Amino acid sequence: MNKAELIDAVAGSANLTKVDAGRAVDALVDVIAGALKGDDEVTLVGFGTFTVRKRAARSGRNPRTGDVISIPASNLPAFKPGKALRDAVN
Repeated sequence: MNKAELIDAVAGSANLTKVDAGRAVDALVDVIAGALKGDDEVTLVGFGTFTVRKRAARSGRNPRTGDVISIPASNLPAFKPGKALRDAVN
């Protein structure tokens, strides 16, 4: 399912226009991204938790040359599904 299909599904499920559903989906994504950027976590009970995982700086190897390179620290968004979502999928 892509974003347009998600908007169509939300519009049908919540009895909204596609424009309103699109705004709702965009707002949800923006709020989650903003919270993660602020180093906060977002928990939707039954669905899951969005968090930020911190990766430490490390050294690696360039696969072409074999030279050792420095990989900087980074933050990665992560999602842990809730029990209700896991049960719904299985």
